[in-house]
Amino acid sequence: MSTIPDVVPHSWRVLPAPPVPASADEPDAWAYAGMAEVSRRVELATWGWPDLHMPTPVLLPTLRTTPYRESAVWVAVRGDAATTPTAEDVVGYGLVHLPLAANTHLAEVEVEVLPGHEGAGAGTALLRAVEDHARAAGRTTVTTYTSHSPEPEPGPGALTAPTGTGRAPADARPVRFARRHGYALEQVERYSVLHLPGDPGARADLLADARAAAGEEYRTHTWRDDVPAQWYDDLAVLFTGMSTDVPLGGLAIEEDRWDADRVRASIARTRSRHQHVLLTAAEHVPTGRLAAFTWLQVPEPDVPFAFQQDTLVLREHRGHRLGMLVKAVNLDAFTAWRPGERRIHTWNAQENDHMLAINVALGFRQEGVAAAWQRTGL
Repeated sequence: MSTIPDVVPHSWRVLPAPPVPASADEPDAWAYAGMAEVSRRVELATWGWPDLHMPTPVLLPTLRTTPYRESAVWVAVRGDAATTPTAEDVVGYGLVHLPLAANTHLAEVEVEVLPGHEGAGAGTALLRAVEDHARAAGRTTVTTYTSHSPEPEPGPGALTAPTGTGRAPADARPVRFARRHGYALEQVERYSVLHLPGDPGARADLLADARAAAGEEYRTHTWRDDVPAQWYDDLAVLFTGMSTDVPLGGLAIEEDRWDADRVRASIARTRSRHQHVLLTAAEHVPTGRLAAFTWLQVPEPDVPFAFQQDTLVLREHRGHRLGMLVKAVNLDAFTAWRPGERRIHTWNAQENDHMLAINVALGFRQEGVAAAWQRTGL
């Protein structure tokens, strides 16, 4: 159990984290273990569960440089920490991701401060560190997210996204912090949770209806971790579509093109993070090409939660209920593999009415929102 104190420190200092170590057992992992604990405490305070944080063994592979992204981390440590700090000295962190294959104008940042340590200036110093790093890398646009529960009702206390859908609490500390540092609200995503087993009978009816609408022209395939290589090219088309075919609000995100090698590497990287990939795709039988897909990210230990990730139907195949088809089939595969009460987390743009309707029908219920912020002209 962490011994991080629950009082605002009199002073702190910001340090760059050591290079990402090979394992959580190495001495240089202290900064990342501290970062994971700060994230765990923040998620627990926001949602009442820590499901959304990354434990250190998951975090380390996530931060390693790939041909598609590099990352850098700074940590704020207590001012009275020893010359060589420990995880217990970390009271905040700043993280910056730099896309390398596309969107090279962009930096994605995250700043978190341990509950009870806000207001002492560590967050501002951490943000300055990650923004300076982004600027030095030639990035001109920065995005970040803040999480809120519940979503506020319309009114003077709510800040509505320019999309016209989705609200963030105007007086929340993260919102005031983002606006004070020049970030503008661009979009709000709905954060939803499906508490399984849900209603298996209703899900069976939805699946039957979706199969009937799809007809004999479409058939599904489900894979866990080992996707046959013959499908990599088609999956690359679907992953590419995810970069621009979903609602983006005012976020300055450009197409991020995938190929078969990147699909292979992505699955391998997920496995290196101690997570499974459970993927269902719909094949268009007349052409033998994939028309839709969805996938779950499932932690390797049998913990009581998983994450619903991308779902996409190619434009030319829409109107056949393929989104419902692949999601319902994948959920059935998940519950058969890991039976018992558990949670599945997902996020959707509030303006994505079609996908939200599918999720609501499957039993997902809103828990809060993730507000997307952007600063241009860095």
